Amino acid sequence: MDSLASTALPDLWDRLIGTQPDPDLWVVAATAVAALAVVVPHGLWRLSRNAITIAHEGGHGLVALLTGRTLTGIRLHSDTSGLTVSRGKPYGIGMILTAASGYTAPPLLGLGGAALLAAGRITLLLWAATALLVAMLVMIRNAYGALTVVLTGGTFLLVSWLAGSQVQAAFAYAVVWFLLLGGVRPAFELQAKRSRGGAGDSDADQLSRLTHVPAGLWLFLFHAVSLCSLIGGGRWLLGL
Repeated sequence: MDSLASTALPDLWDRLIGTQPDPDLWVVAATAVAALAVVVPHGLWRLSRNAITIAHEGGHGLVALLTGRTLTGIRLHSDTSGLTVSRGKPYGIGMILTAASGYTAPPLLGLGGAALLAAGRITLLLWAATALLVAMLVMIRNAYGALTVVLTGGTFLLVSWLAGSQVQAAFAYAVVWFLLLGGVRPAFELQAKRSRGGAGDSDADQLSRLTHVPAGLWLFLFHAVSLCSLIGGGRWLLGL
């Protein structure tokens, strides 16, 4: 038994930190088209946006912890909205970074994922995503949110353990494309809501009250981060 464990652990570690071959270019292109197909049509976006909300609220939660705030809970709702609650000073750099991390989290996660895939770290990407989802599950405070995170994390776990290398590669590329492409749309949706006089308590408006910088400039930042991440991440994924 000890011999088996001593053999299995190095193999597991090698699998985690090792590199995997890049998929063919047509697979990369096909996964980009597939991601675009679930981001652009309103009906499919209504469902797939739940995954972007997980990344959005996870970004709030992670930055809250990193800046010394106390994370008390995360809620994900069936209308694809979410709420992350943390305790700490209601002002200052920690609060500002926490508020700014929601809309920027999905594209930045996509950019980080693209960097890992460009380095051939497909397995590391899948396991890191699974670990983040498990950590997030601990802080979920409603049934719908728990179900959403469990189903998402379970999918990553099944693919990373049971699927072949080609399926893992296609799945990883599809996920990263989805984060990059899906990370662009929410900022435009927020802009449209604000133009109609809605979303008065949006992240951009909260940041405006915290910093006395116009909400429009924060919205511009969200656009800039998402579009630059899409361009940079896309170039990495396509090997340009």
